[in-house]
Amino acid sequence: MTKAVFTTKVTPSYNDLPEVRYHFPRAYLNQARQAVGDHIVYYEPRRSSVKLSSFGGRQSYFGVARVTAVVEDDALADHYYALVDNYLDFDRPVPFSEGSEYYESALKKADGSTNKGAFGRAVRLIPDDEFDRILKSGFAPILGENLASQEVALPGFSDPPTPFERPIVEMTVSRPFRERSFMHNGRPTFSRSLRTGLTPSATDWLFREPCIGCLIEGSSRLATILKSSLPRTMFLKMPFAF
Repeated sequence: MTKAVFTTKVTPSYNDLPEVRYHFPRAYLNQARQAVGDHIVYYEPRRSSVKLSSFGGRQSYFGVARVTAVVEDDALADHYYALVDNYLDFDRPVPFSEGSEYYESALKKADGSTNKGAFGRAVRLIPDDEFDRILKSGFAPILGENLASQEVALPGFSDPPTPFERPIVEMTVSRPFRERSFMHNGRPTFSRSLRTGLTPSATDWLFREPCIGCLIEGSSRLATILKSSLPRTMFLKMPFAF
């Protein structure tokens, strides 16, 4: 198992649904399979869609999830899905670099410029320490950290990373941590959920919103999230199932 970065656009050309699945071609099959059972972070590039002229993407890491399986796409040859669970939005988007320091060391050339070849790979494996730095930055508001004086140095700083008593990736799947994150971000609006797809996981919506039926009535997108994430028997008992 190893951790990875999955790149997805605001309007992806692939059949991505960050809370549930990541769609990719055979070229990334080996990397995706190595991430099964481990965690990934999502990255949003500058281009917001497949069009070369598109822009508006945040160029930031924005969420974390755990890869549960990789399955073949029966409808499209040489394409696959990485199935995920425990999706959680970051409390703040994390830019790929801050100042002269890059969160992924592989994205920085020896001369300090950006390695565009490495950046062009939509699925990238990432060392544990760099993955943890991204999570610590993304969840800094609820971790009570001051980014300007982080104890954990970014790549290139003289001090080595400080080991955690409990890895932050384990904290992100705990209920108290997820609740604090949701409270910090505020309850996502229905329109934001439909526009970006960056909602909490379906089960988190279920537990936090007793009137969920009124939020997703008429929304095939959110119904798809629920149907993909919940046991069929539970989904069919819900008043909005269709």
